[in-house]
Amino acid sequence: MQVLILGSGVIGTTMAYYLAKAGHEVTVVDRQPGPALETSYANAGEVSPGYSAPWAGPGVPIKAIKWMLMHHSPLVIKPMLDPAMWRWGMAMLRNCTTERYGINKGRMVRLAEYSRDCLKQLRADTGIQYDDRTQGTLQLFRTQKQLDSVGKDVDILKQYDVPYQVLAGDAYLQYEPALAQVKHKFVGALRLPADETGDCFKFTQKLAAMAEALGVTFRFGVNIQGIDCEGDRVTGVRTDAGVLTADKIILALGSYSPQLLKPIGINIPVYPVKGFSITVPITDAAMAPESTIMDETHKVAVTRLGDRIRVGGTAQLSGYDLALDASRQKTLNYVVTDLFPKGGDVSKAEFWTGLRPMTPDGTPILGETRYRNLYLSTGHGTLGWTMAAGTGRVMADLISGRQPEISMEGLTVARYR
Repeated sequence: MQVLILGSGVIGTTMAYYLAKAGHEVTVVDRQPGPALETSYANAGEVSPGYSAPWAGPGVPIKAIKWMLMHHSPLVIKPMLDPAMWRWGMAMLRNCTTERYGINKGRMVRLAEYSRDCLKQLRADTGIQYDDRTQGTLQLFRTQKQLDSVGKDVDILKQYDVPYQVLAGDAYLQYEPALAQVKHKFVGALRLPADETGDCFKFTQKLAAMAEALGVTFRFGVNIQGIDCEGDRVTGVRTDAGVLTADKIILALGSYSPQLLKPIGINIPVYPVKGFSITVPITDAAMAPESTIMDETHKVAVTRLGDRIRVGGTAQLSGYDLALDASRQKTLNYVVTDLFPKGGDVSKAEFWTGLRPMTPDGTPILGETRYRNLYLSTGHGTLGWTMAAGTGRVMADLISGRQPEISMEGLTVARYR
């Protein structure tokens, strides 16, 4: 079967690999000159099934106001006359209940846990290396209130048999000894020992080469202009290189997916949430992180990637703006130097920004649409890297007419109807 994938980020490339393994003839189209050059390029580096959770939750509206008032704010909202942003924001507020949080987190953990298992098998099958580590995630709490509030997350982790440790005091130092010099700043931590880390860009680049060896065709530098439909089928994808056709088409364009779907009558609540990262060379390995640390107060992740430290986080609602904001870099600089003051040289940091494709309930949108040959794979938010392998397997099964190994309940666009 001929399959056309729109987008060569980590999601699109991973789907291409699994579809090729399943025997399909696959073409991937992207406007960039290579794979993983947009949102997948310099994310936080976490493969964190245990940390998979929607941003919408009980108490978040009040927290959001406090966050915006912080000096190093995790959240920035640029006032805009953008109806899509306000609709998305209102939909997110409707998900800020205890009941919705539990449902949404359960859906996300289901896919993320499956994805981790798929990634392990992929490593075993291919030997792919991407500065990967399997030493878990440590969520650090600066206040007792933060530590006391982990109960709702722990309940869901138990439900899905996700291993965890609640660490009071400085018990976390056995896993991150470099934090000893700043231990007075924290009251405890939640450790997720099954989580992993790795360079998403390296992974995607290497997997793209493996996919090519399986027969996948990558067409880079091709701008996608629109989708043509007739009845209940897509008849072609218009590009500046001509009209492309296939038996099945999968749209994996992240934050740009709604722009292509709206003209053909499909409205999905995916909105770009801008994130930032810095990549810092390690100056003292003993004073650098061992794996990933999530600073719960600032919502910033600090991850070790080989001889580098990746610091990623903050959320900015400002549409499709890709300008680098110096104040965001100051926040990232602050967090990494506050946690690991001797670990890396922030004066040599590479500063980056990307658009996370967020749904208001946090869960991605996978699977079929009203058009029989058009499928969606978008809306992964901050968890595209975490969910990539599982998404690739699920989509390859759907395209091949097989029942996926996990339930698709709540993962499709049908939940918004």
